[in-house]
Amino acid sequence: MDIVIYHNPECGTSRNTLAMIRNAGIEPHVVEYLKTPPSRAMLEQLIERSGLTPRALLREKGTPYAELGLGDESLADAALIDAMMAHPILINRPLVVGPMGVRLCRPSELVLDILPTPQQGAFVKEDGERVIDKAGNRVSA
Repeated sequence: MDIVIYHNPECGTSRNTLAMIRNAGIEPHVVEYLKTPPSRAMLEQLIERSGLTPRALLREKGTPYAELGLGDESLADAALIDAMMAHPILINRPLVVGPMGVRLCRPSELVLDILPTPQQGAFVKEDGERVIDKAGNRVSA
């Protein structure tokens, strides 16, 4: 199974998503996108396949979003993608790519909807929230 995660190891949501992929018995290809950003063509493909708009993929928190004036709704998609290419931290994460689609996994448990195999055991997020029970079933909120 080929699963790719565009990952930031400094992000708890990204770490939880990666752990849930591994809890499904899958060792994904991990792309630390701040060190190795996707090409423009790949970023455009990820946006299209995810069903998101470039604006929906923009990250505000901890980024130069405000300083770059990216809140300006009149900016074209190409300008937003230019900004993400120049400042990869603006690409929200984690993005997960697999045979069942591309998903921005915020919250992290959204990854469960696109994994081709079930969870193999209990999973608790870093903050203590129980997501998967010991039988591998999703816990209701």
